[in-house]
Amino acid sequence: MKPINKSKPKKVNTIPYHHKPETLSLEVWQKGLRSQYAEKNVQSFSINFLSSEHPVFGDYQVVNKQTGGAYKVALRESEPGINFCNCMDFKTNCLGTCKHIEAVIYKIKHTRKLKKFLKDKFAPSYSSIFLKYGEQRSVMLRIGENNSAEYHKLANKYFDQNMLLLESSFPIVEEFIKQAFRINENFRCYDDALAYILKIRKDQNRKFIIDGLDQKTYFDKILKANLYQYQVSGAIFAAKAGRSLIADEMGLGKTLQAIAVAELLRDKFRIQNVLIICPTSLKYQWKSEIEKFSKNSDEQIAIIEGNHLQRQKQYCSEATYKIISYGVAGIDRDEIRKLTPDLVILDEAQRIKNWQTKTAKSIKLIESEYALVLTGTPLENKLEELYSIIQFIDPFKLGPLYKFLDQHQITDEKGKVTGYRQLNKIKDVLKDIVIRRLKAEVLSELPGRTDQNRFVPLTSEQDEIHQQYAEKVSKLVSKWRRFGFLDEQDRQRLLISLNSMRMVADSTFILDQQTRFDTKIHELFLILETIFSTKEKIVIFSQWERMIRLVKAELEKRGISFAYHHGGIPSPKRKAILESFQSQESCKVFLSTDAGGVGLNLQNASFLINLDLPWNPAVLEQRIGRIYRHGQKNRVSIINLISKNSIEERMLGVLQFKASLFDGVLNNGADQVFMGESRFKRFMGDVEKLAVENISTETETSAEQNIEFNNDIETTNGDQLKLKPLNKSNKVDKAETEDKAQNQIESNPTELFVAGIKLFQKMAKAFDNSEGINGLIKQDAKTGEKFLKIPIQDKSVLKETGAVLKGLASILESFGE
Repeated sequence: MKPINKSKPKKVNTIPYHHKPETLSLEVWQKGLRSQYAEKNVQSFSINFLSSEHPVFGDYQVVNKQTGGAYKVALRESEPGINFCNCMDFKTNCLGTCKHIEAVIYKIKHTRKLKKFLKDKFAPSYSSIFLKYGEQRSVMLRIGENNSAEYHKLANKYFDQNMLLLESSFPIVEEFIKQAFRINENFRCYDDALAYILKIRKDQNRKFIIDGLDQKTYFDKILKANLYQYQVSGAIFAAKAGRSLIADEMGLGKTLQAIAVAELLRDKFRIQNVLIICPTSLKYQWKSEIEKFSKNSDEQIAIIEGNHLQRQKQYCSEATYKIISYGVAGIDRDEIRKLTPDLVILDEAQRIKNWQTKTAKSIKLIESEYALVLTGTPLENKLEELYSIIQFIDPFKLGPLYKFLDQHQITDEKGKVTGYRQLNKIKDVLKDIVIRRLKAEVLSELPGRTDQNRFVPLTSEQDEIHQQYAEKVSKLVSKWRRFGFLDEQDRQRLLISLNSMRMVADSTFILDQQTRFDTKIHELFLILETIFSTKEKIVIFSQWERMIRLVKAELEKRGISFAYHHGGIPSPKRKAILESFQSQESCKVFLSTDAGGVGLNLQNASFLINLDLPWNPAVLEQRIGRIYRHGQKNRVSIINLISKNSIEERMLGVLQFKASLFDGVLNNGADQVFMGESRFKRFMGDVEKLAVENISTETETSAEQNIEFNNDIETTNGDQLKLKPLNKSNKVDKAETEDKAQNQIESNPTELFVAGIKLFQKMAKAFDNSEGINGLIKQDAKTGEKFLKIPIQDKSVLKETGAVLKGLASILESFGE
């Protein structure tokens, strides 16, 4: 018996996805990829035929079972040409096909009763206006079999010989549509064609209105700010474009220009809903800038944050401006779709430069009539980054990605990208939607310095520790309120708690050198990525050497050259460190503590980033003075990183860094607890403002209980104050926990002494203000008895006098015993 020969299955040649085979043209390769995908994944599609005029040609609904996405496919012939799909790939790939169309064709080809009909020539009975997708979108007329002669005659006035809608016909196309329906009620005008016509007309009308504005005076009517001419030009450019990119170099005021665009569109075109998507650290900065610059007295601004239910309610508010982070934008797709924003502003838009990320994909699904993208670095490493950003503005502008890269990438034999070509062509294509100015180009218009606060969130671990110290401060403030003074130990506790709040607002590492919970380092490197695209240098300051140490480690990890300077570096070595930053082009970053920054001349840098803010505004200006000084040729940008809902934010909001703030008391460390009483009183007034949200409503007795205090204070590398972490296992002094505020003066001789000194100081002041001792001697008119009468200007003296005398009596009684 002869063995049965089993025929081997034919080997199917797979088309490679990542590189084009030499045997295929670019277009054939891309069409083949889509056909191959449809064949391999046809079972993932649910395909339903919606028409009945022809067995296969007509409209289909194609549903992706995995994603739930539903698409309309219009099949007119078996080869790419006049077929249609409403997916974005079909509209932008210039191939005339997509995986959904290919899936429909594949299913028909593998259905015995239907595949023979694919050879038919499609001839619709109806006429229609449709949008042809390709290198350029164009509105076309397709004349069907019914009433063809009448439609040809009517079309002569509105369309050219190729049935393309004439440019002059855009304003009057309704006339043609009305007459076409009169000829035959089955005439069709597809939605995408009509939307494109309306867009062109709106664009023309908007440009006409904006061209009629008096640019010199118009923005004064809608803004509380004087724009520089380049900012006026940027705002006008973006408003006329409708959807655009302002790619000005960092520090040229892109935020202000964006607000100007939004206010112009609100004023002239009645937009009502502006959605701003930005990094988390900039949400409150945006709110502050809108309030500062918009002249609308009824301005409403909503920051969308919190849990999902809270965010849902916030989306429903009547606020004109709604501000969200990129993270929220990536998960609130349904809420944003319901919001239907008129204008979407993307700040720091390099966050969507990677088109494959979920966030980028979600943001590109947001529909809005107007869009404004802000980034100083639209292109950092690869052309795909620029392409991804432009996709959000206009997905048709740069054509399909495969063709864009083929035109501009230079690759070696293995397909590795080695360079780029024809970049000026890209610039020319984008000139009507992208505007970019460099500092050098507008230097004569620029102010010398701009300051910006960026708010970053605390981690839950940071917030917990911050709250622990805030409660200690509140208890001490309550105690000060009751008695009007704090003893030396309490003052030390107060200063340590305040400084610990500042430290943990940077990173938990500063407190324990073991844990690493922080957000400022991540935000810092997002900023650095933007600046590194320029040739400018950056100085980074922190009061804490340990914070600088974290930045140093991250820079080393990334292979970035930097100079490291702090108070512990010997003087002979400082010169070499400074010279390396000044002379080496590769050395872009200068790290320094306040102690190390004294006397430095760093005017070759034009950016200064404060990882934290000193209590004393004079120290802050000293930092800025390192780069903003004589010899500085560039505009200076100051960026302050502020931890949201921390002592840092309260410093900004309550105290506003006034020159008298704290009189610099915390900058010299714990020895300042012996400051004069008048200074300490002013100091406590400011501390009370900072701690007001945390003031306990408990009794003074309970407020005095369970106070932990760590005496381990160290000074390192010039930092004013270093603390070892609070050890919750440390035993609290028994005498301290049992101390009762009601008898504190009586039982504590040290506090009694301080109170007595205060009393006599006030009495001495009364003597100074009297007319000598004779002015204080009074005689009773009835009895003739003489007595000493001391004028009291401060009512608190009466209360303190009673407490002091009572305490003295108690001590004398103990001596008698």
